Amino acid sequence: MTIRAQVAGVGHYLPERIVPNAEFEKTLDTSDEWIRSRSGIERRHFAAEGETTSDLATRAAQAALADAGLTVADIDALIVATSTPDLTFPSAATMVQARLGMEHGFAFDVQAVCAGFVYALANANALIVSGAAKRIMVIGAETFSRIMDWTDRGTCVLFGDGAGALILEAGEGNGTKDDRGVLSVDLHSDGRYRELLYVDGGVSTNSIGYLRMEGKEVFRHAVAKLAATAEAAMEKAGVDSSEIDWIVPHQANIRIIAGTAKKLGLPMSQVIVTVQDHGNTSAASIPMALSVGKAEGQIKPGDLVVTEAIGGGLAWGAVVVRW
Repeated sequence: MTIRAQVAGVGHYLPERIVPNAEFEKTLDTSDEWIRSRSGIERRHFAAEGETTSDLATRAAQAALADAGLTVADIDALIVATSTPDLTFPSAATMVQARLGMEHGFAFDVQAVCAGFVYALANANALIVSGAAKRIMVIGAETFSRIMDWTDRGTCVLFGDGAGALILEAGEGNGTKDDRGVLSVDLHSDGRYRELLYVDGGVSTNSIGYLRMEGKEVFRHAVAKLAATAEAAMEKAGVDSSEIDWIVPHQANIRIIAGTAKKLGLPMSQVIVTVQDHGNTSAASIPMALSVGKAEGQIKPGDLVVTEAIGGGLAWGAVVVRW
């Protein structure tokens, strides 16, 4: 018998405020057509004044619990992937834990920017396989609207706010690629590329800072690295692209998504795409896309899913999971 971390439920939450591309035309030298043609983004959601990352994460967690038919008493641990926590400390995860009324278990944050959910999923999988926990809530939640430079048309039009949550639970498998659950993980980082995507402020520099990005360089690294990590994860799982039902990528840019799918030899009809509605929500994008994919009847039990993401660091990785 092999212990597998299997998907029990998924859910997401988006702030009420919807911001269409046209809204940026009022203050920037940009247009709806310019934004769509370069990113595929049509609209995004922004958190309301006073609405925090842990607020969004809590709503997504509640949706995932409802989807799984579970209560907070069934959860052993919470992991929140975020680069925009409410406070320097404590972790957003402990705030979610308290708001859910969870007085047991443990909770912590993971910070790997847009790759955060993949990293958090890898951590949850390891904890379950090791026997340290039986059921873990993994949440990606961001309020990137708080770190935008609203004069920089190359970045501020790309990002949005939101949260997605997925529950993993221990289940039995035979140790083959036909098992349900996480089949493989592939993670990487390379700090030499820090200047390509970063926030120019932080606690030890005594400043808040704004997001800065070298878009062309990020694009160049993204397609190659995402395809490579997805291929490595598939090799570890003992599967090839012909067996994959869905790619659920980080939703950063439609051209990156399409370029990666092409390198993997898979049609866009097998890619879950939500970037047009959500924009780039960093660590929240994959769990939100998984939730949307399930809700719309695309992802079904038994489907073989590859998730992959790249973010500041640079940090990148992929996970292969059978739904």
